[in-house]
Amino acid sequence: MTTVAARATDLVKTYGKGHAQVRALDGVSIDILGGEFTAVMGPSGSGKSTLMHCMAALDVPSSGRVTIGDTDLSELDDKALTIMRREKLGFVFQAFNLVPTLTAEENILLPLSIAGRKPDREWYDRVIDAVGLADRLTHRPNEMSGGQQQRVACARALVSRPEIVFADEPTGNLDSTSGAEVLSFLRRSVDEFCQTIVMVTHDPVAASHTDRVVFLADGRVVSELREPTAETVLERMSSIQRRMGA
Repeated sequence: MTTVAARATDLVKTYGKGHAQVRALDGVSIDILGGEFTAVMGPSGSGKSTLMHCMAALDVPSSGRVTIGDTDLSELDDKALTIMRREKLGFVFQAFNLVPTLTAEENILLPLSIAGRKPDREWYDRVIDAVGLADRLTHRPNEMSGGQQQRVACARALVSRPEIVFADEPTGNLDSTSGAEVLSFLRRSVDEFCQTIVMVTHDPVAASHTDRVVFLADGRVVSELREPTAETVLERMSSIQRRMGA
């Protein structure tokens, strides 16, 4: 039986006031299913990053609610939200966000160190094997390629066994070969580790690695695609942009 790992219900997010007000999210409702790889796509300004930030407890919606598992984020205080982000969620960002003075291994283990937790050695070894970084663990970020740095970031997101990993344009700073390596690892983590991943992307090739693509436009969910290919994603995006231009 498929479970709902996260749910957004009638999310609204506004910025500014009066005539200058921008409605970044305009009543978005979406279920993220457990053990699936979901992409969120849309034209620039469609609200995709805002949706991710609200669902990942990095921003607070103006109205509506977000639940992670059975937990309603609106009922948590700042301390509880911090614990939620640290223990239940993983994050991968376009800019890698590694600490330059730490080795790859120290960066991977940093969230656990901050939480005062010891790594599950068997799980850690599986993650390191999956990202193919066993021979780079003593290297610092400036001694690694962009693709290797992003794989370190992916391993860091997974090592605490989060309920959901949120990935914001994880291949945006990578060449096509490195991007393919990162996407292959994310796909493998869903298939082999039953990880739940939500990825914001503008790239149809990246979206084709997922199980499902949700399309946003003007702050609303306007379409959805299962078993996507790069071609069907591009076709759907073009259709959405034509409708917006009409």
